[in-house]
Amino acid sequence: MTAVDTETTADVAVVGAGPAGLYAAYCAGFRGLSSAVVDALPEPGGQIAALYPEKRIHDVSGHVAVRGRQLVDNLVAQVAPFDPHYLLGRVAVSLKPDEGGGWAVGLESGGRVRAGAVVIAAGLGRSVPRTLPCLQPYVGRGVAHHVPRLDGHRDRDVVIVGGGDSAVDWSIALAPIARSVTVVHRRSAFRAHEHSVKQMYAAGVRVLTDARVTGCYGAKNLEEVRVQTDGEELTLPVQALVAALGFITNLGPIAAWGLQMEHHRIVVDRAMRTNLPRVYAVGDICTYEDRVPLISVGFGEAATAANHVAVELRPGSRLAPEHSTDRDTTLPS
Repeated sequence: MTAVDTETTADVAVVGAGPAGLYAAYCAGFRGLSSAVVDALPEPGGQIAALYPEKRIHDVSGHVAVRGRQLVDNLVAQVAPFDPHYLLGRVAVSLKPDEGGGWAVGLESGGRVRAGAVVIAAGLGRSVPRTLPCLQPYVGRGVAHHVPRLDGHRDRDVVIVGGGDSAVDWSIALAPIARSVTVVHRRSAFRAHEHSVKQMYAAGVRVLTDARVTGCYGAKNLEEVRVQTDGEELTLPVQALVAALGFITNLGPIAAWGLQMEHHRIVVDRAMRTNLPRVYAVGDICTYEDRVPLISVGFGEAATAANHVAVELRPGSRLAPEHSTDRDTTLPS
């Protein structure tokens, strides 16, 4: 990944490094355009990387099923030949007109991206993980809000706090890898799919319901947690705690960029254009009549936006790109 820069210049600024954003960068690169990809998360992948990297996805064209992490890895590898400039762990906070009809995207931590066009692919917007007060001091020192790589928890005692799909899915995935897996849920019933809950119990995961974490302890890294359940208090050894308590999502600074909005989504036309010149929106952050919220739909929107950007930035260019099969000698197999 590229180091933090004060100012970055590219043909296209892509706001959001989820599947639609990564594919938009690829399509831009295929048309000979450089890209800078900005995302608040520290790694590419967006919601998939944050919430279900190990879950199998069944609605992506050409894949009978693909794990979230594999899909993200493939997208990163696909765009790699075009050398996108990644600005990860950086929040896009402002959008201002720049010289030549382009835009300057201001970043929260300082610096900006200057680009001829902008593609907003920010998914559901800015996500802030829910947490518990006692967990906060140990974030990054045993406490995390997602599991980027399963193998990092091999032979560890893992505690997962939460009762939704992410908590249950991670417990199933970690059961054969970790030394022990305990799920702590404050209610008796789970919000996760019933079939997944049955799999969790079948995998031998220890499940504590009507329970809550009341204390976290460790000199430097998290070493144990105290759990209140059924009138008794348990002390559990733990080297990794996953706080799968969900995220609070909102558009954040994007809401103040002067974009036409409808139900907290950015209104676009058939070319994925917003009401601002040379600014496009794709994926779950955009809206138009009868849109279907699928990853595969977001890929099509990304391709549509990138090819319209190519025509805008290079007048006289064809809207339709050349066939990818004609590029076999320049693209990886």
